Amino acid sequence: MKTDEAYKEKIQWHANRLLSKINYVIHTDAIKTYIVPNLTKEQTDFVYSNEADVLNVALFGISAKQWRKNNPELSKNGNIRDYADLLQLVILNNLENTNAELIRQNIPQNKRLMLLNQSAKKQMEVLKNNKNIEKLKKLQEYADNSNLF
Repeated sequence: MKTDEAYKEKIQWHANRLLSKINYVIHTDAIKTYIVPNLTKEQTDFVYSNEADVLNVALFGISAKQWRKNNPELSKNGNIRDYADLLQLVILNNLENTNAELIRQNIPQNKRLMLLNQSAKKQMEVLKNNKNIEKLKKLQEYADNSNLF
């Protein structure tokens, strides 16, 4: 019984992480193409991390480092995105696309952060009671309960 519960938790975690990564490749491609072409490896790593935190701050209001500091026990098993709910992950995917477009338009990071935060707030307001989000939650619960993965 404990094994079944652990398996279901692992499936839910895996599904949430996959959802959070769907558009990340679009986001990282924009960074690779428009921001890091002439940087060192160390600078490149910093830029990717920094841009991920732009999304974290826009959506969660906190950087990954701040979250780890505030949640030492949780951070042993994952990061801020691993603990996001389904709605937050959907919005995160949308923000990744939006940020990629803003990067392509050469919008400065501080301006992008403001725009992304406004977008996150608006999406949260519009999607919080959306029937399709609820259907997606039910589908996820069904998958978890049916051992589909």
